[in-house]
Amino acid sequence: MASFNTLSRYQPYALAALRIIAALLFIEHGTQKLFGFPASQMQGALPTMLIVAALLELVGGFLVLIGLFTRPVAFILSGQMAVAYFMAHAPSNFFPALNGGDAAILFCFVFLYLVFAGAGALSVDKRQA
Repeated sequence: MASFNTLSRYQPYALAALRIIAALLFIEHGTQKLFGFPASQMQGALPTMLIVAALLELVGGFLVLIGLFTRPVAFILSGQMAVAYFMAHAPSNFFPALNGGDAAILFCFVFLYLVFAGAGALSVDKRQA
């Protein structure tokens, strides 16, 4: 059990890894909506709501990536993912694995965790403190 206790010293770095990977994946959703990269099945002009979502994903994702204003930005992004789940995914099926909303749920709760945990190591927020 003592070996697991020594892992605690790496907790800020594990938190930073979670923050960085989640942000990179989130940014990818924004680039997919705005720039079609990676290739998307969406064609034509985006509705205003999806443009706003894409901008939140790009700008908010970048801020979370570098760890700047992590708590307030993560709060907004967590709410965005909750809204996205209930508006876009939940109406089609009750089960997240069937309605395609499992990523939205995970993003929602990862960002909610960051609201309480902060950015961790390797962040602009940490350098300002």
